[in-house]
Amino acid sequence: MDERKGGAAATTHNSVSGNAVITGPLVMAGRVETLSMAPAPPGVTPRQIPPATASFVNRTKEIDRLRSIADALRDSHVPGIVVLSGLPGVGKTELVSQWVARALEPSYPGGHLYADLEEGRRDGAVDVSGVLAGFLRSLGVHPEFVPASLGERTALFRSVTSGRHTLVVVDNARQAAEVRPLVPATGLLVATSRTSLPALAMDGAVSIGLEPLDDRAGVELVRGWQVTDMDNAARTLVRRCSGLPLALRAVGEWLAKHPQLSLADAVRVMDTTGLPASQDGTASMKTVLDMAYADLSDPARQLYRILGWLPCTSVTAGLVAAAGVPAVDDAVGELITAHLLVVVRSCDRPHRFRLHDVVRTHTRQMASGLPEAERRAVLRGVVEFYAAAAAHADILVLGTGRFRLQAPPTRALEELCPSEQMFTDSAEALEWLDAERGNLLNLLRAAADERWDDMVWQLCESLWALYHSRKHHLESIEAHGLGVEAARRNGRADAEVRMRNQRARAYYELASYGEAGRELALARTLLGSVSDARLSGMIHETQGLVALASGNHGDAYALFGQALEANSSLDDTHGVVVQSYNIGQALVAAGRLQDALDVLDEARVTAVDSGDVAMLPRIDIVRARALQGLNRLVPASEAAMRAVEQANERKQYAKLDQALSILSELATGISDARLRAACEAKLRELHRGVGVPSEDD
Repeated sequence: MDERKGGAAATTHNSVSGNAVITGPLVMAGRVETLSMAPAPPGVTPRQIPPATASFVNRTKEIDRLRSIADALRDSHVPGIVVLSGLPGVGKTELVSQWVARALEPSYPGGHLYADLEEGRRDGAVDVSGVLAGFLRSLGVHPEFVPASLGERTALFRSVTSGRHTLVVVDNARQAAEVRPLVPATGLLVATSRTSLPALAMDGAVSIGLEPLDDRAGVELVRGWQVTDMDNAARTLVRRCSGLPLALRAVGEWLAKHPQLSLADAVRVMDTTGLPASQDGTASMKTVLDMAYADLSDPARQLYRILGWLPCTSVTAGLVAAAGVPAVDDAVGELITAHLLVVVRSCDRPHRFRLHDVVRTHTRQMASGLPEAERRAVLRGVVEFYAAAAAHADILVLGTGRFRLQAPPTRALEELCPSEQMFTDSAEALEWLDAERGNLLNLLRAAADERWDDMVWQLCESLWALYHSRKHHLESIEAHGLGVEAARRNGRADAEVRMRNQRARAYYELASYGEAGRELALARTLLGSVSDARLSGMIHETQGLVALASGNHGDAYALFGQALEANSSLDDTHGVVVQSYNIGQALVAAGRLQDALDVLDEARVTAVDSGDVAMLPRIDIVRARALQGLNRLVPASEAAMRAVEQANERKQYAKLDQALSILSELATGISDARLRAACEAKLRELHRGVGVPSEDD
C-alpha cells in the first residue's frame, strides 16, 4: 500500500524530503523511547518569606491563631485566606516571618512564595499578572510555558498548586482584586494590609487585626537593648512611638550610635519636636525618623533625600552610584542599619533594597527642598545608567546579530557598576531586566515627561528582550506608546516604525488583532520616509502574522512575500528562511499543501546550508502538518520525528511539546500504538521537566 494513502505497509524508496530515503516501514517508537530528554533543572522548593529577626515580643495570640488556621487546612482541598491588618510599622510582615520560623505546621511542601505588592504598584495599580509569572517560575514552570494573559496564568497557577500545599504571603495589599488571583489551589494565602479587606470575607477570609504593642510588650522589646534607666523612660518611649515596633527599633539603633545617652535622653530628643502622637502613629514615626535622619552621614542623607522622589521601586549599588552619591556601600549600609532600607531577598545579582512604605513618606518630606536643577541632573544620570545597562542586557539576550537602530553602549558594564557585577550571560541579563521592570517602566515614564526622547525610544528598543521573552505584553504596549511619541518628537521615522512594530507584536500576542492592525497601518505610512529595507520587512511580517491569525490566508501569503523580498534584497539569509517558513504556514492554512511543501523543503535546505539550525524544528513541524493534510502519514511522521529530535537537542521545549503532540496524533493515523505510547510518555516527562501538569496528572 502506498504511504500516500495512509497505510503502514512497506513500499520501496519512499522519498522523504530533507535528503532522506527510507526503505520499508518507518518504525520510530524506538527513537522516541531512547530519546534522552534534557534533564530538568534541580528542583528547589521556594522558601521566600523574609527571615525573622531576633528582637520580637508578644504576638503569641496572633501566632497561635495563624497556627490553628494552618492546622485546620492540613487535610483540606480548599485553600484558606488570612488578612493580617494593622498600622504601617506595626510589625505585620515580621509577625508572619516569626510564625513561619517558629510555629508553621504543616511545612507546606509546595513552597513558600512571597511578594511585596508595593514594589510592583504603579499609579495605584499592581501588575498581578507579573507577580503570577514570578510565582510560576519559582514553582519550576519553564518561562516558555508561562502563558501571556492574567486569566491563563491564574489557571496554570491553580493547576500547579493543586494537591501540593503552598503558602503564599503578599505584603501591602490594598484591595481584594489584587489578592484573589494569587490564592493557591491548595494551601494558604496570608495578605498584610492597612485595612481588613472586607470584600475577601466573601471568599471565606479570616481577618486578624494587629494592634500596636502595649506598655508591657513594648518595655520587653526595649529591655533587649540592654540600656540603663529602663522603668518610666521605657514606658514613655513606647507611648511616644505609639507602640510601633518599627519606630522603637529605629530609636534603638539611634541609641546604639550614642552609647553615652540613656532612654530618658532619647525621650527628651523626641519631645523637642513638640509633635504629639497622632491616632495612627504618623507623628510619632516622623519624630523617630527625624532623629534617625539627623544622625546620618552626609552621603547617607543625600541618598535618603534622593530616594524620596526618584521613581524607583528598588535600589541597587549601580543606581546609587548613577545618582551621584559618594561612598555608595557606606551610604546604603547606614540606611539598612538604621532600619530605613529593607533588603529584598533574591538569589540573583545585584543585591537589591527598598524603602519601607512608612519611610518613603518621610523621604518625600526630606526631598521637598531639593533644587529642581539637582533633581533633574540626578534623574538624567539614573536614566542614562538604565538605558546603557538595558542595552548591554539586550545584546546578551538576543545577540549581536539583532537589527538595532541605536549604537552600542559606550560604557562597559564594569564602568556602569564598578562595585558589584550585574549580569554575565544571557540568562542573568534576562533575570536582571525582569527584576528591574518596575524601575525601568517608571524611569521610562519620567524620561518621557522630561522629553529626553532619544533615551526613551532607545530604552524601549532594548526592552524588547524582556517584554517579548517574558510576555509582559501590557507593559510593552504602554512603554512602546511612550516610545512612539518620543520617536515622533525626535524626528526619527525609522524609530517610530520600530516602536509601532514592537507595540503591534504585543497586541498580536494578546490576540488584539484590530489594535495591532492600526499600529501597523500607521507604521506603513512612514515606510516611504525610511531607507532601510529591514524596517519594511518587519512591518510586512507582523502584518502577515496578524492576517494569518485572523484567517486572512491570502493576505498573509502576500505580506510574507513582501517581507521575503525585503530580506532577499539585503542578502539576509536568516530573514529569507523565516519568511519562507511563514509563507509555508500561510499556504498550509489556505489548503495549498503541495505548494507549502515546495517552499518549506527549499527553506529547510537553506537553513541547513547556512547553519540556521534553530529554524529546523519549526520548519519540520509545518512540513509534518502539510504532509498530514496530503494523507502522507508516514513521511509526515518522519518530519515530526525529526522536529522532536532537533527541538530536544536545542532545548526548544515549546516546539518539542508541539512536535511530540503532532507525532502522537500521526501515530494514531498509522495505527502505531507503540509510537503513540512512547510519545505520550515523553510528553509526560517533558511536562514534569518544565513544571506543567499533564492532562492525566
